[in-house]
Amino acid sequence: MGTSVYKYNKVFQLEGGASLPGLEIAYNTYGTLNKEKNNVIWVSHALTANSDVFDWWKGLFGDNDFYNPKEHFIVCANNLGSCYGTTGPLSINPDTNQSWFSYFPHITTRDQARLLDVLREHLGINKIQTLIGGSQGAQIAQEWSLLKPELVENLVLIATNAKHSPWGVAFNESQRLAVKADRTYYSNTEDGGQKGLAAARSIALLSYRNYHTYHNTQQETNHNKINDFASSSYQRYQGEKLVKRFNAYSYVRLSEAMDAHNVARNRSETPEHALSTIKAKTLVVAISSDLLFPPSEQEFLAKHIPNAQFKTIDSFYGHDGFLLETKQLTELLKEFYSSTTKKNKQLLTLI
Repeated sequence: MGTSVYKYNKVFQLEGGASLPGLEIAYNTYGTLNKEKNNVIWVSHALTANSDVFDWWKGLFGDNDFYNPKEHFIVCANNLGSCYGTTGPLSINPDTNQSWFSYFPHITTRDQARLLDVLREHLGINKIQTLIGGSQGAQIAQEWSLLKPELVENLVLIATNAKHSPWGVAFNESQRLAVKADRTYYSNTEDGGQKGLAAARSIALLSYRNYHTYHNTQQETNHNKINDFASSSYQRYQGEKLVKRFNAYSYVRLSEAMDAHNVARNRSETPEHALSTIKAKTLVVAISSDLLFPPSEQEFLAKHIPNAQFKTIDSFYGHDGFLLETKQLTELLKEFYSSTTKKNKQLLTLI
């Protein structure tokens, strides 16, 4: 099924105080909602992804993968602030009849979670069997689970944190500095900031991968080279690749939303206390070589979410391992569902 768009015609209040006069929410669904409405798998996507999860999470989502449309009703919506159909900087500001561009208001992961809930209500879904996300998608998933404690039965959080770290903020700010160093960013046009966006992507890749990733994939075999190194061309290629499919203004706002992520904000005295109120059965997954969201951050989540399970994927791919190590992730999910089923059966025998 292709991408659908839901038009929400009410004012959408943002956490920072601004508001949007309405919303458009782009989303994809796969499979059929069963009569019991208990087969919903909802995917919360990361920074520059879109709502077509079958395209970017192959090996975990697909016709013959662990999450498949024969067994599940799979939903993925494009995040608020993105450029793949949901309201964002390229959308028209009705006050000016022009795109928002750099004037699009600041948003948070909590705003993004509330947008997902607007779509959920439209789709008539009252229970999510599994809410799964990695990176920023898992930040949003935490917020949604806290906003609607009874909604989610199983929560899968991969390579993420409860509060974005100073390290992560510094990486994102460096990328925004690169975007805004491109003078065309201030032109407020659809192609504004493209060279800066390419540079930002190059910086981001350093946090998504690590020394060993580059050592194993971009190593030179010609010992006489003095320029045009493999890793140099790789960085340029990845920057150009993102420019062809994304937008600088969305990149800035989405990275700012990631920086603002803090489950305790205006909710609890500490992130620990906020996490203790999550009711979903939770699997927290770390990537062993993740520099951006190190395993200690996932250990923190698992420690403070009641009865959460903590698992680690062994990978040299760094943060991107959550997208690439689908075989390991599938096995961890099978174990998780098996263990929670056993616990439920044990509880039933005690009743």
